[in-house]
Amino acid sequence: MSLEERILFIDGEAIVIDKPAGLAVDPPRAGGDSVTARLGELKLGFQREPVAMHRLDRDTSGCLLLARNPKAVKRFQQAFEGGMVEKTYLAAVDGIPPGADGIIELPLAKVSTPKDGWRMVPDEGGKAARTAWRLIGQRDEQSLVEFRPLTGRTHQIRVHAARGLGAAIIGDPIYSELGDNPEQPMLLHSWKLKVPRAGKPPIEVVAPVPDSFGLWHDFLPGDE
Repeated sequence: MSLEERILFIDGEAIVIDKPAGLAVDPPRAGGDSVTARLGELKLGFQREPVAMHRLDRDTSGCLLLARNPKAVKRFQQAFEGGMVEKTYLAAVDGIPPGADGIIELPLAKVSTPKDGWRMVPDEGGKAARTAWRLIGQRDEQSLVEFRPLTGRTHQIRVHAARGLGAAIIGDPIYSELGDNPEQPMLLHSWKLKVPRAGKPPIEVVAPVPDSFGLWHDFLPGDE
């Protein structure tokens, strides 16, 4: 499916696509497909290719914002840096959170070893990281959780789920103690995105929850 077919919102300054799981935003070091390599599919009459304004992990699906001109790039950068962009993620986790909702405050730092490569770990000397969470439903010692990152650290939700809640995201190949199971996709989805815009209505988008969430769809209202 082309990226054009995955557009959720478009106007003269912005495009939001529903990025599929398995597609990296930037070209992988090991090679392979990426959103960046396919930006020509999203020019749609403009001379310039759009610019991705944030990143989603390769195995995370959902809302990805792209700016269509340099002025929009600057405005959206300011919105992200000012903490004005609201991002809501949906995840199925292996465990039951301690309560109905809360805020995880767990600083993160990057570590790297020749054997395991790099990953993010809790570290009091690391960068501040805050994530709000809300329990949506649970079954069989697993849960469906809404996450709202209040900061934008790499792998923030994945580490906060595993180490902050003690309930790793199902299918997470790095932070789940169950290990990497290629038959189990990671159940993390960039569900909702709200971007304020001066002088015009905000961009508000909801990305359909993928079929990979299976029976977890039963806990979601309406067609979300």
